[in-house]
Amino acid sequence: MVVQHNLTAMNANRQLGITTGAQAKSSEKLSSGYRINRAGDDAAGLKISEKMRSQIRGLDKASSNAQDGVSLIQTAEGALNEAHSILQRMNELAVQGANDTNQSIDRDAINQELDALTEELDRISETTQFNKQNLLDGTFADKNLQVGANTNQKISISIDNMNAATLGLKSISYQTTETGTAPTKVNYQGQTYQYVTDKTQASNVARAISTFQKGASQALTNATFAQQYDATTGSVYFLGKNADGVDTRFKAASLARKSTNTYNKKQIAKDITANFKDYVVTSNSKAAASKAIQVGRPSVADYDTANATLSAVQNAINKVSTQRSALGALQNRLEHTIANLDNVSENTQSAESRIRDTDMADEMVEYSKNNILAQAGQSMLAQANQSTQGVLSLLQ
Repeated sequence: MVVQHNLTAMNANRQLGITTGAQAKSSEKLSSGYRINRAGDDAAGLKISEKMRSQIRGLDKASSNAQDGVSLIQTAEGALNEAHSILQRMNELAVQGANDTNQSIDRDAINQELDALTEELDRISETTQFNKQNLLDGTFADKNLQVGANTNQKISISIDNMNAATLGLKSISYQTTETGTAPTKVNYQGQTYQYVTDKTQASNVARAISTFQKGASQALTNATFAQQYDATTGSVYFLGKNADGVDTRFKAASLARKSTNTYNKKQIAKDITANFKDYVVTSNSKAAASKAIQVGRPSVADYDTANATLSAVQNAINKVSTQRSALGALQNRLEHTIANLDNVSENTQSAESRIRDTDMADEMVEYSKNNILAQAGQSMLAQANQSTQGVLSLLQ
């Protein structure tokens, strides 16, 4: 029997210390709800759990980002809805203005409303914002929505400029092909001169006179003059025209021809110069190429201008429809993205819970066991401390 070293008490105390430590850990797990409170609880599990926590928080924030994207799209789409309403009204006004039952005062009133609506389109484009960012002025382009917990998990978004100029409402024009009546030839006493359209009228008159004079000269020969006999004088002569157009006797046919030809040329020049339009033959003409008529802003000043405005407004409606369709498709995509992110986050949270969270029922069993062991250890330690009291009986 020894009193210096109570090995039984030392052993009971060591076991009690182990039980107390296990009991403290069980108490910590039960009070925190976590199976892993420090790296020592499960080093590998802690690493996996923290990585999952990073993913979960990233996924939750990515879902929030996507929801912000949906809100942005709804803001832009709502503004474009008003732009559509404006354009539909402009289309209605253009159809009304194209009707030629309108007087100029009526068309002026329609143009005033068209101008006001055009200005409103510009105002909507310049002032529609989300989080202080303009959406419809062309600056919101090549933007990215971060919709994942990792790098480069993004959805790109761009919104075109939706002002009146971009929609084609400030540079309206239309093509037209002119028609008319063009001179083709000049007919004069059985002769024809082909009108040269790229020459001036004065030039064509001169050319026609020259052509007809030449033809008349060629038609007039010595053989066209008959010999005449004057029974009174017994002379032979030939009748021709003098410079004044009076029949004159000439000794030779050549002289009669020459004088008559001079008179004819004079008369041809006089007649063609004074009455050129009476001998011109015309035909319907059409310009070889069309020309652009500039309208500018929407207008119904006349039938052609109103139709050009109507065409421009309908093209603008198509452009806005295309942009709204693209935004709607992107919104649907983001809604699916949000649903997927929430699902992945939930499943990842479930996996992380299995690693990190305490199974309360199982841990309560462990705690109860340690509690019983602690009480038993305390009792055994007390018994071990009493065992050395037997030495006192030897000293009596």
